[in-house]
Amino acid sequence: MKNNNMFPGIILIGLGATMLANRFGLISLGIELFWPLFLLIPGLMFEISYFTTGRNAGTLVPGGILTVYGLLFFFNILTKWSFMDSLWPIFILGPAVGLFQLYLFGDRSRGVLIASAILGTLSLVFLSFSLFGFALDYLAPVLLILLGSLILIRGKHPHHGCCSKRNGQSGTDDDLNKYYDMDDPFEK
Repeated sequence: MKNNNMFPGIILIGLGATMLANRFGLISLGIELFWPLFLLIPGLMFEISYFTTGRNAGTLVPGGILTVYGLLFFFNILTKWSFMDSLWPIFILGPAVGLFQLYLFGDRSRGVLIASAILGTLSLVFLSFSLFGFALDYLAPVLLILLGSLILIRGKHPHHGCCSKRNGQSGTDDDLNKYYDMDDPFEK
């Protein structure tokens, strides 16, 4: 038996033995306590699969999602679902974690990092809104100020579009009009 197959095998055997012991009355465990294992175990198996073989980083996306969701549900079971109304943004965090792992251990695609950052930021902002009342009072205005400042700063820099430089020269609309020998149709 290969070493990378031992951990999942041991987990499945332990889970099956626990379920049988519960069925025969040797222990008293309800499925309502352990159903998150059906999310957590596959999630961990995806994670272990990648980290033991180093192949197919794509398995980290479902691994991250299922692991985060399994842990979220275990926490809610332990707290008798007292916090679920505030923890719903964790459902957005799951894909962010999976995508971030794919970025870290995969091909370092910028699009994957951007998607992960957007989802992670949304999750944390919504989580702060639901957990802390001050988020609406302080965090949202600060984020709006930062976003507005970023837009203003970027607006001061010259555009680096497809027509900004031709043959080593800086390009302007006047240069383009001369190049194409066109008049501005809006000038009269």
